[in-house]
Amino acid sequence: QVQLVESGGGLVQSGGSLRLSCAASGSIFSISAMGWYRQAPGKQRELVATITSGGSTNYADSAKGRFTISRDNAKNTVYLQMNSLNPEDTAVYYCNADIRSLSTYLQSEYWGQGTQVTVSS
Repeated sequence: QVQLVESGGGLVQSGGSLRLSCAASGSIFSISAMGWYRQAPGKQRELVATITSGGSTNYADSAKGRFTISRDNAKNTVYLQMNSLNPEDTAVYYCNADIRSLSTYLQSEYWGQGTQVTVSS
């Protein structure tokens, strides 16, 4: 069984910073892409940033210049450093990973439970 667990969310004032972490555990053979998505109430879940196993990154326009995604392959962990936060960043942030299972050898997407980020003005 594969599990993703996010941490690092919380309440921060506008202009502040947070660092989110997501650790994958379980029967993992390999992890290709990992990413962060977010969902605000009443809205669709949207892409924030992704990173491949080789380190190539992709960001939503709203995140460019403010957020940085990184990963530690040895720890099966992906991070999202968020700077210059504003109230529009308020959402539940979800970790996503494309993982090949060690037990089944099947590759599929997995999601974390989400962590709340609230930015106050």
